[in-house]
Amino acid sequence: MNLAILGERNIERFGEYVNLVFEGGEFTNVAQYREGARFATALRDAGVRPGDRVGVMLPNIPGVDPCYGAILRMGGIVMPMVFLLAVPEIRHILADSGATAVITSPEFYPNVKAAAGGLDSPPKVIVLGDPVPADPGVLSYAELLGGADSEHPIVDRDDSEIAVIMYTSGTTGRPKGVTLSHGNLLFNAENTAKIVDIRDDDSAIICLPLAHLFGLGAAILGNLFKTRGILLRWFTAEGLFDAMNTHHANSSAFVPTMVAYMLGHPGFDSVDWSSLRWAIVAAAPVPVELADEFEKRTGARVLEGYGLTETSPTVSLMRADEPRRPGSCGRPAPGVEVTILDDEDRPLAAGETGEVCVRGPNVMKGYYKMPEATAEAMRSGWFHTGDMGHLDEDGYLSITERKKDLIIRGGFNIYPRDVEDALYAHPSVLEVGVVGVPDVALGEEVKAYVVLRPGAAATEDELMVFARERLAKYKTPKSVTFLDALPKNPVGKILKRDLRDLAGREAGEQGRSAGGS
Repeated sequence: MNLAILGERNIERFGEYVNLVFEGGEFTNVAQYREGARFATALRDAGVRPGDRVGVMLPNIPGVDPCYGAILRMGGIVMPMVFLLAVPEIRHILADSGATAVITSPEFYPNVKAAAGGLDSPPKVIVLGDPVPADPGVLSYAELLGGADSEHPIVDRDDSEIAVIMYTSGTTGRPKGVTLSHGNLLFNAENTAKIVDIRDDDSAIICLPLAHLFGLGAAILGNLFKTRGILLRWFTAEGLFDAMNTHHANSSAFVPTMVAYMLGHPGFDSVDWSSLRWAIVAAAPVPVELADEFEKRTGARVLEGYGLTETSPTVSLMRADEPRRPGSCGRPAPGVEVTILDDEDRPLAAGETGEVCVRGPNVMKGYYKMPEATAEAMRSGWFHTGDMGHLDEDGYLSITERKKDLIIRGGFNIYPRDVEDALYAHPSVLEVGVVGVPDVALGEEVKAYVVLRPGAAATEDELMVFARERLAKYKTPKSVTFLDALPKNPVGKILKRDLRDLAGREAGEQGRSAGGS
């Protein structure tokens, strides 16, 4: 089944209603659907064919949904591209995917132009918004749409055919294209609907990038209900606070760093949170202190979840009707299996930590044009996530850390999240990233990078004493470095790889300084 049919079914079931609010404007489900149907015709007339890959590199604006709908409707493959990508990253995605076309906005067109320059088969570039650059070959979205005199019929697609290629954010190296089928994404949306307390006429703040699978999944899920999305062009604490006070939303979804920034903002307690029932917080382990503080100060439930691009994305999620288990990201979603395997792919018992592995209808078809990487990730009949975790006796999943982020100090395994949770408990700490750094005697030592809350103060010694009171001695950081901000990917996930690189540069500078003294 082609996912595009969900928009049609939504109209048949609920009629016309306002399903999107953006910067003071209102958009109905019918208007969005018909724009997508006409733009599908425009894409066909511009030479895009079924099976072609079409990049969409736009900010969070109402035009994103019609673009996605149009590409799917005419049998194409949606390729979301986060607008914060650098030119080399964009070039890699365009070259690797062989994209036929890219839809972008005027402010991001220069990066797309630079990335496409020199490619053997550069994609057509369609610009949505004004002004449209006068460069030769650039197509105007408005003109293409205005020239489409009919609505493209929905091209039939099998559940197993590719709907989306989502390039991973590159936290473990060069981005890989994750191929997700119509069936993968439909299963995920219907599954999430079973778990989460969504009611017709609810409103939700959408502040995650629609180019991220979290945001794309929310858009697909919205077709199953008569709900209203409050779309933010991008996340700021002030923008979200204003949206809450204006629209009294019932739900939202965040990454942990967003929650940290909001809690540290002086305007947090002036917001009317009374309408908010729950917020999904995922994409990285959620510090217990962070979730506890958010629930206490808003009265809303924090539903911690776990997922990956390769799993469409939901693997597990806390249910709204069950008590939150601190440190757990819930039970696996219905129809999704999770097991914990050791380094030799042998199952581990409840409570034992190993690699989290997943199988089910939500698991990707594979990595685009990468059969060896696909075979490695899918060995033994399970998708190997690269994340470390454990299942308890009741089947609740807890994620400890990425496998490569495990710190081994003097033979003892240290999970950075344990150290991070201890430091997050300090009232002056806004964000923490913990990594292992080389040590001659012990193999690795524990290093913490900390961002303080605005106006707060703390010293390295103070935080190390604080951690020592809460951790085993071998887990206590050897050093703490204060930063203005932690390196993050476009969705807000802390990049441990960049912190390790920073630690390496610091060690090199110290070595040069010692050598010259």
